[in-house]
Amino acid sequence: MTHMADIPLAAKPIDRAAHYRLDAAWQRAALTSPETLFFLMREGEPLMNAAGGLVWLGPHALKLSPIEGPLFLGVDKTGTPIFALDMSARFQLEGAPIDGLGEFVDARHAFGALRALEANLASTARSLFEWHRHHGFCARCGAKSVSVEAGWKRQCEACRGEHFPRTDPVAIMLAVKGDRCLLGRQASWPKGFYSCLAGFVEPGETVEQAAARELEEEAGIQADWQSARYLFGQPWPFPSSLMVGVILQAETEEITIDAKEIEEAKWFSRSEVQSILEGQHPVIYAPPEMAIAHHIMKVWAYEDPGSEA
Repeated sequence: MTHMADIPLAAKPIDRAAHYRLDAAWQRAALTSPETLFFLMREGEPLMNAAGGLVWLGPHALKLSPIEGPLFLGVDKTGTPIFALDMSARFQLEGAPIDGLGEFVDARHAFGALRALEANLASTARSLFEWHRHHGFCARCGAKSVSVEAGWKRQCEACRGEHFPRTDPVAIMLAVKGDRCLLGRQASWPKGFYSCLAGFVEPGETVEQAAARELEEEAGIQADWQSARYLFGQPWPFPSSLMVGVILQAETEEITIDAKEIEEAKWFSRSEVQSILEGQHPVIYAPPEMAIAHHIMKVWAYEDPGSEA
């Protein structure tokens, strides 16, 4: 049975030690301590070594001139502080003091290869850095804002308005009816790739209500939102979502797609989904194990049908 601890990007969270974000003296000491660890990101891509892990650096990494101050992510089990640095798009490894230590790797590929704790760190850093990149000015008065509290807040230099990182909740649902489930695909996806349907939660509704609404809007399938069964969540840093996985009991089965949202939706039997997950289906393939959709499908495909809510 899949549990929250099995979900990539969330399985091994760092101790965020948030009280240190307001402790300027502690931060100054940590940033000069030879024990402190740093890793680099560039335009959302982590710097990885040939073995498939993050490249870990000491305080000398600060001399590489990151875009803004270091982002404090937390402390490991030994109490070692961990920071991430966001490098400019112009930063090149060739000729740099760290030349030869690794390469910047596409985030989706990187997060699937990193160990659980490193994946959590890198994905968290990606979300925060993307937020900083797009929120350099105050939403209240338009003046420039600056990063404060070790990267976890921005403050306006003019009106003193405070701005915090946002997380967008997304309902990702597997609609089921009897021994079948509904999977869909977008036109931009590779041929044969099918996944769960999903959509953003709107103001004034719950995750369960969003799941039922999106299911009807995208595929024309009606469901009672009160039938939704929560499974688990996953932080998804593209750019900064919280995927909330649910299984939803469908009340209808005739599919009418919204072509602006998806290209196709189809019903699949439990045995078909098992073959898809095992890589044995001749045409269809599943989302990778890094994606929460894979685990939602897995829960339904291999659970005892008599245990379903």
